[in-house]
Amino acid sequence: MRGLVTALRTLTVLPVPGKEATRFCNAFHWFPVVGLLLGLIQAGVGYLLMVFGWSEFAAAGVLLAGVLSTRGIHVDGFADVADGFFGGGSVERRLRIMKDSAVGSFGALALVLLFIFKWVILVKLLSLGLYDWVVSGIVLARLSQVLLASSLPYARSEGGTASGFVEGAGLPHLVSSVSVSVIVLFVLFDGMLLPFGFALLVASVSAGLSGFLSLKKIQGVTGDVLGASSEITEALVWGAGALFFMSRF
Repeated sequence: MRGLVTALRTLTVLPVPGKEATRFCNAFHWFPVVGLLLGLIQAGVGYLLMVFGWSEFAAAGVLLAGVLSTRGIHVDGFADVADGFFGGGSVERRLRIMKDSAVGSFGALALVLLFIFKWVILVKLLSLGLYDWVVSGIVLARLSQVLLASSLPYARSEGGTASGFVEGAGLPHLVSSVSVSVIVLFVLFDGMLLPFGFALLVASVSAGLSGFLSLKKIQGVTGDVLGASSEITEALVWGAGALFFMSRF
């Protein structure tokens, strides 16, 4: 259970008693479970706020709940990746920019576009009552981090905050997290294979493209890249949910 403690402390602001995992990578076994918890919290906020019949307000509440419950760590990573990948001309410069805590113009613009996109999609999902897609996007976002950490090297030779997670990750973490995610999605979609498969496909493509771009830009992954992949996957799965539903009517 130490892996669960580490996963909760890493991905949420929840005060969790207990000892950390001796190997941080073992937290990856629990990432989809923590994603489910966060998904239920955010979807629950959206459901409660929809009592007012104001989907735009409810969508903003879901986004705010996501930032507050995670300390905005993935949003911060997304901004750092945007600054580094598009503001640096070499691997070393990109990594140096990503390490800087200040948000540059690329990062600021990326955050604005990300939140606008998410908000627009959430308005549609909540108005249609597609809470299963809201939760699924958050679960698969955490799975995407495991996919990248388990298959790509850590980019910083000197190590970093996420090196303890990435360097020990491998096939066992990948298998367990995928298995848990599949079970969660199967339950969320009531065993309906079409939305279940579509959500998994979109998340896999999102993680794959994030990994490909990261290898090209910095020859590996960092904690910021994992966070950025999470944000991108979440947004794309939500968008896929809205498109999937509308295409059927």
